[in-house]
Amino acid sequence: MEGIGSDAIMLTVETLRRRILPRPADGHKGTFGHSLIIAGQHGMAGASVLAARACLRSGVGKVSVHVPLQNLPILQVSVPEAIVDADADDRVFANPVEDLSPYSSVAIGPGIGVSAATSDALRRQLLLLSGRSCILDADALNCIAASPELMRLVPRNSILTPHPTEYARLAGIEPPCEFAVSHCVVLVLKGHPTRIFLPDGEAYECPWGNNGMGTAGSGDVLTGLMAGLMAQGHSVVDTALLGVGIHALAGDCAAKCLGVHSLIASDIIHHFPVAFAMLYDA
Repeated sequence: MEGIGSDAIMLTVETLRRRILPRPADGHKGTFGHSLIIAGQHGMAGASVLAARACLRSGVGKVSVHVPLQNLPILQVSVPEAIVDADADDRVFANPVEDLSPYSSVAIGPGIGVSAATSDALRRQLLLLSGRSCILDADALNCIAASPELMRLVPRNSILTPHPTEYARLAGIEPPCEFAVSHCVVLVLKGHPTRIFLPDGEAYECPWGNNGMGTAGSGDVLTGLMAGLMAQGHSVVDTALLGVGIHALAGDCAAKCLGVHSLIASDIIHHFPVAFAMLYDA
């Protein structure tokens, strides 16, 4: 893809160590933030399960997941630690979350689908954010690609996490570095390697990761992880860099234990503790 650039800054473990916030010894669940994840239409409950589990493993205090009513029992059983906020619609994200005041981060997109009802709900949700940064992934980006006027509603300094096909739908041939600057967003272009483009024109490249991570649900895991990091008080830029780095380090640990052929998205979450230990154990 043109516009990637060869002058990206390479992420290092030391860079991540400098950016991750310390955890106070007297911290409690109120200290570590509350994430809201809007994910998973009917038949795609797994996307919300993976994102919620990843978010919880990030060290966040609380996670709420907004899902269609039919997915409520799946979430209650699969992720008992999460609070489930059920959409009045049985099958899709059709009604935005009106009161966002309890949440210190908002992530939207994994598995929500691209129906007309969902696109309209996304439009209303973006308006309710009132300029507050959020994380947009997967079908949220596909809805925006199908209705480009929605891009004007995306809050400045939000994090967008497309893979190359999603990016092509969203931006066409516009170079990623220019897209990040012109829309004032942090663009995480997923791949091997993953690159992060910042609104100031700076770019980073992640040296870790493997082809075993090219599996369904891996992106949902990254979204949940970033939601948790943002909720804990990390800046938008630090959230993106830490999220990409920890996700890739955990993926490499999983591949070392399991091999790339057998790696699935849940394995990445299971190896978050090892990745976090690398950052806190200098």
